[in-house]
Amino acid sequence: GSEHLKKHQRRPTGKKSHCCSDCGKRCKYSSYLKIHQRVHTGEKPYSCDQCGKSFTQSSALKSHLKLHTGEKPFSCDQCGKRFIKSSNLTVHQRKHTGKKYFSCNQCVKSFITSRDLTVHQRTHTGEKPYSCDQCGKSFITSSHLTRHQRVHTGEKPFHCSDCGKRFSTSHILKMHQKTHTGEKSYSCAQCGKRFTQSSSLKSHRKLHTGEKPFICDQCGKRFINSSNLTVHQRKHTGEKPYSCDQCGKSYITSSHLTIHQRRHTGEKLHHCSDCGKSFSTSHTLKMHQKTHTGQKSYSCDQCGKSFTQSSSLKSHHKLHTGEKSFSCDQCGKSFTTSSYLTIHQRRHTGEKPYSCVQCGKRYSDKSYLIKHQK
Repeated sequence: GSEHLKKHQRRPTGKKSHCCSDCGKRCKYSSYLKIHQRVHTGEKPYSCDQCGKSFTQSSALKSHLKLHTGEKPFSCDQCGKRFIKSSNLTVHQRKHTGKKYFSCNQCVKSFITSRDLTVHQRTHTGEKPYSCDQCGKSFITSSHLTRHQRVHTGEKPFHCSDCGKRFSTSHILKMHQKTHTGEKSYSCAQCGKRFTQSSSLKSHRKLHTGEKPFICDQCGKRFINSSNLTVHQRKHTGEKPYSCDQCGKSYITSSHLTIHQRRHTGEKLHHCSDCGKSFSTSHTLKMHQKTHTGQKSYSCDQCGKSFTQSSSLKSHHKLHTGEKSFSCDQCGKSFTTSSYLTIHQRRHTGEKPYSCVQCGKRYSDKSYLIKHQK
């Protein structure tokens, strides 16, 4: 009883009088503030003795331990889904009732939890309290920071039980697993095209409406979604946040890095059903399949020559215009495509990224390797 009294007496007269000096967040008790500050310091004093994962609070460790035991004592009386914590069950039940108790006073959007509201409000204020200690990039939530840090560490803790492929987030794993099941739950009412994610369908609809709400402040180019804009802006800034841990080469997107890493591993996941040839990307497979069908959808309006890819047609047009927009910064020689420039620059650097698996001989251009292998 005396301990409860002491705790009560420590309660401040104001609702939240303990303020975080790092981000300004206010807490009711000094003990809550101490726990919150671990977000900034990175301190995680509670460790799991089974897997080594660490936590800021003992209660979080307690919940985590149930992942190892499989214990889920809280079940939903409507759908039977089970949960580790009662708070998770409470949040889940709101999905059935549709109740959203927490409303944003700036845009009237409502949320199931106060935490979701807090995170949403940061989109209005621009607050990003979680910073990466390696590159300084800031994020709205600690979970977004954790995901980002895997870019630096290369950690991929989620693996597919069907093919063994590993992923940095559980969400990407779930999307990948649909490639095995063929499940595409979201369909476009206008053209019938189906998608694995609702966000992909939402972006696709903008192709019908022509809506491109995201604008580059440097060149004015417009985009269907914010992620495409973010990737585009890296062309202006030169930012390449995804690096290969084997050769150090950097890329604008994680997907480009993944494709590059297949050069080191030799992994070719995409197979042609006509001839059995394998490819490292689905895009390369699609281009190859046109050699079987003879399909050349892109024609030059000047000479009538046809191509399997729009990019090939675009490059071809430069033969008519004489345009050579890609210049070597070492010798000044100009080229019609960035790929020709890249191949040329290897003469200066001596880089030979293509090697024969049989004799080890290396080449600067893939076509030279193919000739050699014949």
